[in-house]
Amino acid sequence: MAVPDLGFIELMRWAWRQLTSMRTALILLLLLALAAVPGSVIPQSDVDAMRANNWKADHPDLTPIYEKLGLFSVYDSVWFSAIYLLLMVSLVGCILPRLRVYWRGFRAAPPKAPRNLTRLPENASYTTDEPVEEVLARAEQVLRKRRFRVIADGDAISAERGYLREAGNLVFHASLLVVLAGVAMGSLMGYQGGVIVGKGASFSNNLTQYDDFKAGRMVGVDNLDPFTFTVDDFEVEWIDDPTNPRYGMARKFVAPLTYRDGSDGEEKTYDLRVNHPLKIGSTDVFLIGHGYSPVITIRDAEGNIATSGPTPFLPEDQATFTSFGVVKAPGAEPQQIGLEGLLYPTYSGDPNNLGSVFGALGNPLISMQAYVGDLGLAAGSQSVYVLNKTNMKLLGGTTKDLFRVDLCPAKIDGKENARCENSTVQLPDGAGSVTFEDITPWVRVQISQTPGKMVALGGMIAALLGLLGSLFIRPRRMWVRVRETDGSTVVEVAALDRSSGGEVGEEIVEVVAALKGETVKEEL
Repeated sequence: MAVPDLGFIELMRWAWRQLTSMRTALILLLLLALAAVPGSVIPQSDVDAMRANNWKADHPDLTPIYEKLGLFSVYDSVWFSAIYLLLMVSLVGCILPRLRVYWRGFRAAPPKAPRNLTRLPENASYTTDEPVEEVLARAEQVLRKRRFRVIADGDAISAERGYLREAGNLVFHASLLVVLAGVAMGSLMGYQGGVIVGKGASFSNNLTQYDDFKAGRMVGVDNLDPFTFTVDDFEVEWIDDPTNPRYGMARKFVAPLTYRDGSDGEEKTYDLRVNHPLKIGSTDVFLIGHGYSPVITIRDAEGNIATSGPTPFLPEDQATFTSFGVVKAPGAEPQQIGLEGLLYPTYSGDPNNLGSVFGALGNPLISMQAYVGDLGLAAGSQSVYVLNKTNMKLLGGTTKDLFRVDLCPAKIDGKENARCENSTVQLPDGAGSVTFEDITPWVRVQISQTPGKMVALGGMIAALLGLLGSLFIRPRRMWVRVRETDGSTVVEVAALDRSSGGEVGEEIVEVVAALKGETVKEEL
């Protein structure tokens, strides 16, 4: 579209007319939908930080470009916010003028009857012996029963209905504003965080407990509902039919919780399932993922325990649940120790082709490489899922002498593992030892407050009702003229459908039949 050669004021008025046109609003709505696509395809840091970090590690070349474009946080990016705000302004500019026009039209009386009704495309007429006044009174009564707004004007009756069709259009567009306002309210006044909680572990709703946390600009620490919960167990149902294309994947998982609302609240239980969140106060707790935590003990060269406990491994393959993890022992002497590698929940049994054949804990095995040196923790915080190898030495670093920590667990979820023959290994060069003590499940939960969700839901319901009204309400005008000619009363009926697809002729037949009653003499 060419920009006209105008002065500044005229140019601003032209730009405002373009922005507030219905065409621009539709284009912006399409752009908003397209802009949301990357947020559905690319892992978002504020939704699942673990997936986003894994994606960055797998795509080192694309990551800098995506970060500059804000594709890991699409809904907070400048370009998405610009489309969002322009759409709101455009909708307001579209709705307000149409609202004034609609209000004037709503208050206006139905238009007067045309001089010659028989010239309209849809019309009918007949004669009767009834007085003109009686026919006019009956016509007014018939049309009112058919939900027309009626006005008498001399020898004619004017009627109109379907005013709510335009109201439906206005409600639909206004509801889009309500939906956008609800989403904005959730972004400003809500928060969302994620945390991995192992079986038997507890969570308390404060900032220090979260693995990742994102809050709106108007959220403070006081907005966090005080509650705690403990993951009592985790139950998984696996697809074990080899003929099923989803063989080995989980199809149902439940995390029984014990929770307490407030420090002195009553202790309650709840079975947390996917799409069945636990609601505590104004906070929702969702189950969004699960995995395994090997319990690994690392002893240093002096035989002292440098670290011991469960370490969450992140699933890389949803079919076999092969998982990646890092174990760090910063307290090891004389050198710090780090492990990096994979967990195979059901080891295939082939040492030359390591892999897992099933997602359940059938025959767990960890296969990790061991490093000694400086973990780099003094340089600042780092991800628990990343091993800084800059100042680390790989033990058995040559292909010939490659050393791997290949261990099975002494226990599986607290029960003795009779199949395991090797749960401890000595590290080369007397660096220490590694023991695979146990393996337990963990769950990842999302904890969020979304204060605008009911506003957005109400807007969507209103938009649906408005759309239905604009589709199914038929605006229609109808006129009845009654006059006396040559001693007889001539009745003329005509109608005009202001939308396509209406059966105007059928309604005229019905109105004429209602007007005639039993006194009809002749139909012309």
